[in-house]
Amino acid sequence: MSAAVRTDGPAMARSVRETVMRNAGANEQARTLNVETVEALWNSGLMQFMNPHCAGGHEPSFRELIDTWQELAWQDGSVGWIGIANFPGAAFAAAYLPEAGYDEVFVQHGNRSTVGGQFAPNGLGQRVEGGYRLSGSWNFGSGTGHSNFVVGGFIPMHGGEMQMGELGMPEMLVAVMPREQVNFTDGWFVQGLKATGSFDYNVQELFVPEARVFPLFTRAPLRGGPLYRFGIMPITAAGHAAWALGVARSALDDVRTLALEKVRMGDMSTLAHRTTFQRGLAHHEGMWRAARLLVTDTFEGFETSVAAGAAVTPAMRAEMRIAATYATEACREVVQWAHLAAGTSAIREGNRLERAFRDIYTGTQHTFIGEKTYTDAAQIMLGLIPDSPAL
Repeated sequence: MSAAVRTDGPAMARSVRETVMRNAGANEQARTLNVETVEALWNSGLMQFMNPHCAGGHEPSFRELIDTWQELAWQDGSVGWIGIANFPGAAFAAAYLPEAGYDEVFVQHGNRSTVGGQFAPNGLGQRVEGGYRLSGSWNFGSGTGHSNFVVGGFIPMHGGEMQMGELGMPEMLVAVMPREQVNFTDGWFVQGLKATGSFDYNVQELFVPEARVFPLFTRAPLRGGPLYRFGIMPITAAGHAAWALGVARSALDDVRTLALEKVRMGDMSTLAHRTTFQRGLAHHEGMWRAARLLVTDTFEGFETSVAAGAAVTPAMRAEMRIAATYATEACREVVQWAHLAAGTSAIREGNRLERAFRDIYTGTQHTFIGEKTYTDAAQIMLGLIPDSPAL
């Protein structure tokens, strides 16, 4: 990949700054991205950028992905979250769908397909001729407010019986469904990440052809290069880490700017002259940089190995998930400090620090970067288990 292409993602993300930041309040009120914001993402090339080349994408490196996601989350946490939901959603479908499904979802739409939803296997699919009869309900369908295709994870049933896969777990699949075949029940009334359109949805006895189904834990892409050999879980981990880094970076930048102007009650000079603020700023800047270095070093290192032909091992996946979870927790602490340091400025609606605080505490509730990530990873490190599909 040429050097020019490797810088496209962050450049495309920077190109939408003005549109994203101007529409942040309107998007929160709508509880999903408005048309102007979505069109800006498409016109910039971002909506396709993570896809395999054949689906109009760039097949970016982990560093380019992380830098791109971080920039979008810096602009607005909700748009950053859309970036880690819709971009991979489309990329996974483009990389892993069988040929007929890929043709239906991408080729027939000129590669202008947005894919949102939840991959957790909250549905059951009865095996029938040519596909599955799927019923299920999914929550937190990020990006479904503007997606023309919706994913839903499910457990396949053959004659009323689950099929067991690796590690004694049931087989798990992902269905890709046209939007018009999905029932939306909304439910997205939340504290933060308000503009992500993460609606609840369901299907009942919906026929999904086998061509629009792929294995949840596959690491065998039918299209695209080494990136897609990592599979859904590690790539999603990179997204969560980059998102948290972007929100925390915005909080650090904004509180530093504020400190040069704000004089708190009882002080004779600006907040920037307080030694406690100076100590806190330096400490949390260091914390942020350490978290980012851990993420980039971990993901780039394993990317190099896999590109050279190495298999993605359980130990690799465990380290990537540890890095993502640690970075997310560190960034939450950074944002909390910035919010407290800003004082009453950070509690006013429309203030970026106020939104960053709400967004980081909403995003860090996600189970993907929860405590179980650490315990599963530790069990692999200790040799107690050979692998965990949760990683």
